[in-house]
Amino acid sequence: MLEYYLTLLVKLGVVAAIASVLARSNKFKGMLMRESRSLNERLALAVLLSLVFAVGVEVRLLSPSSYRAADLGLEGSLIAGVLGGYVTGLLSGILIALPAFFHHEHVALPLLAGVGVLGGLARDIAPDPEEVWRFSPLPDLNIYRFFRESLDYRRGAFHFLFLAIVLLSEGLRQQLGRMFDNQLFYLGAAPPHPNRQDVAAYLATLFAVAIPLKIWNSTRNDKKLEEQERLLAEARLAALTSQINPHFLFNTLNSVSSLIRTDPNQARVMVVKLSKILRRLLRKHENFSTVRDELSFIEDYLAIEVVRFGDKLRFEPDIAEDTLDMLAPSMLFQPLVENSIKHGLSNKVEGGTIRIRTRRQDGKLLMVVEDDGAGIPEAKLASVLDHGIGVSNVNERLKVLFGNQYRMWIESQPGQGTKIQIEVPELHTDLAAAS
Repeated sequence: MLEYYLTLLVKLGVVAAIASVLARSNKFKGMLMRESRSLNERLALAVLLSLVFAVGVEVRLLSPSSYRAADLGLEGSLIAGVLGGYVTGLLSGILIALPAFFHHEHVALPLLAGVGVLGGLARDIAPDPEEVWRFSPLPDLNIYRFFRESLDYRRGAFHFLFLAIVLLSEGLRQQLGRMFDNQLFYLGAAPPHPNRQDVAAYLATLFAVAIPLKIWNSTRNDKKLEEQERLLAEARLAALTSQINPHFLFNTLNSVSSLIRTDPNQARVMVVKLSKILRRLLRKHENFSTVRDELSFIEDYLAIEVVRFGDKLRFEPDIAEDTLDMLAPSMLFQPLVENSIKHGLSNKVEGGTIRIRTRRQDGKLLMVVEDDGAGIPEAKLASVLDHGIGVSNVNERLKVLFGNQYRMWIESQPGQGTKIQIEVPELHTDLAAAS
């Protein structure tokens, strides 16, 4: 009797191990995330589950005395039907039973096929496909759910019906196993306590069905959480990016309006330059662009600002050739250059110079935006990353895109200028990587 109970415990360990291994497969995780599947997807799910559980049946057949716990054919057929519906359950039941059928256990084929269909029935009667994942083998929890969810008795009733379907499947196996001796494998009762052992077999089947569902539901929840975090990051990044563009447009239009009366020709030049920039902004929606494109954008932007400042504003790019095709966050330089002009150079009578440098350094892309303007007072330097639209916006976007895998720091001396340095992981375009 002890050996019998030990076999049932090993059976639960085997099904937990199978579920854990499958949960590591990206393909299987993708299947779990889809509740509505095409016929091809249901067939693919059936084949995958059948291969896994049919191996257990074959292992038991090759060593019937030592590996009886490896046979999870009935549980696998039922789970397949619950996950994929009638077609998946029926096909899985047939495929899982084939090793046993070819070893003269002929009753296994109709039984497992029928159990697969019962699994499809359980899925079909669920008021919501998500309810399948909440299945519990504990009757008291199902009773609690039934009365707690009094406004929707279908949910509580479903869990009772699901429980009944699992017990019915095991009951069919026990009865058919006794009726057709040597034509169907089952962990049957034996003296001296057959009734007690029967109860243990039913409980083992309940838990063997529930354990994979719990493990895979945990995987699904983790995947959903990752997806929600990704969508949240994208929404946050979109909000930050949209914050930059109106700010830039507002400042440029102010410059145009100031020139309309004093220098209409220059105002027209600025409008043409602005339209060129806006066309690029409307055409690009990516989070990343090449350093080459970012530099081209800055040159167009500064062409507008030079109209306003004249020769007082100078631009000195120092871009390493091997960084031109590397990827940088889109619109990274513009708010920093705008800050340099607005806060560093605009009030300086003699004007000043803006320098942009890029370098590769220890697997990182180093970008520097530097000016020789008014600088930042020491009292404000510590909080500049957290305030204002320009610098804090860039810092927030870098945080969304790279997490902790970036560095951004500022060096400034009043009256001498400001240097902003950014270090991010190397990212290449496909073209650059191929070359």
